[in-house]
Amino acid sequence: MKKIALFLAALMLVMCLAACGGSSGNSGGSSADSDKAYVQDKGTMIVGMTDFAPMDYRDESGEWIGFDADMAKAFAEELGVDVEFVELADWDKKSLELDAKSIDVVWNGMTLTDDVKELMGTSEAYCENKQVVVTKADAAANYKSVDDIKELSFAVENGSAGAEALDAEGITYTVVDTQAKALMEVASGSSDACVIDLLMAGAMIGEGTDYDELAMTEISLTDEQYGVGFRKGSDLVDAFNTFWKKAYDAGTVMETAEKYGIAQNIIAK
Repeated sequence: MKKIALFLAALMLVMCLAACGGSSGNSGGSSADSDKAYVQDKGTMIVGMTDFAPMDYRDESGEWIGFDADMAKAFAEELGVDVEFVELADWDKKSLELDAKSIDVVWNGMTLTDDVKELMGTSEAYCENKQVVVTKADAAANYKSVDDIKELSFAVENGSAGAEALDAEGITYTVVDTQAKALMEVASGSSDACVIDLLMAGAMIGEGTDYDELAMTEISLTDEQYGVGFRKGSDLVDAFNTFWKKAYDAGTVMETAEKYGIAQNIIAK
């Protein structure tokens, strides 16, 4: 009886190991431990983003376009899956959305801050950016240093690099959902100023834009770089970096960047 019991115990152990696919430390890409395989199995890569020209915004038909949106479509095609864009209601909770698998990637001119790198698996940087101070055009020339703006009322996107920059300077602000809403606050007179990404400012304010009454001051609070965010430990990070180098060498990256007016900001690969 003892021998039979030992035999049955050994048999159960073998069956368990087979069912579990062997060692849990394997990172070789089975669908159980590969984020890439997870996305490919479901056939869709869900991209979390916000309305942020020239990176992600809707055309007249309602389709998401922009530098990041177009490159996300190309990456999805490389993976052999469809792409779905989900507008995040709260940018500050983007890492939680990733971990909950509500989205598979954050791709929206995302600044590679220390917090982002701590919470996500991040790609190599692909674009240079700054955080700039925007005011009404007729007042912009009055502000040349951080000391000049400390008494202004600010609107800033929640969880953004702009919010971090103002925190670092000890400047208080009102939180809004998006950078576009921060611009609206200044345009309406509800706030004196906002801090947004240089690339967005270049696309959305000044003569010939929807915000021709706004202008950038001479003040930039940070120099920074954009990257793409994935779940911590995701093998999609390596897949993305390989794709990006391939797309850069083929000329696709710069071609798309020129289309949206940001070629000068792209980091060479």
